[in-house]
Amino acid sequence: MMPQKSTDDLYQELMSTSKLDAYIKNNQEQFSNQNVAELLTKLYENYPLTKAELARQSEMSEVYLHQVFSGRRKPSRDRLLCLCIGMKLSLEDSQHLLKCARYAQLYPKSRRDTIISFGLLHGFSLYEVNDKLFAENEKTLC
Repeated sequence: MMPQKSTDDLYQELMSTSKLDAYIKNNQEQFSNQNVAELLTKLYENYPLTKAELARQSEMSEVYLHQVFSGRRKPSRDRLLCLCIGMKLSLEDSQHLLKCARYAQLYPKSRRDTIISFGLLHGFSLYEVNDKLFAENEKTLC
């Protein structure tokens, strides 16, 4: 197994190559391939409540939640954040999940993302996060 290259190293290599196919072939092991459903399932193992309770706390239907956990549906960034808040994930785990799903991580220079991050850091419920987003004239998560 090849050692992990840094993002900067990969960018440098990409900028200096003239053959995309060779770059992809040579760096196959460097590409992120973690499955969102698998990561969610792993994080859920530490969650003390049932999936029905998680669905309620995340403001989504149980059917949709089961489809996400089975990998049949890919949630939007906001829906994924609803799950993070519903599961009371840490900011670090939430950022990792967003990255795994190939979504933008929460960005502290974004007012909306800052409110969401604060809610994750302080264990706010989804209702509390949405209430603060609404009060600050930001788009609610759901």
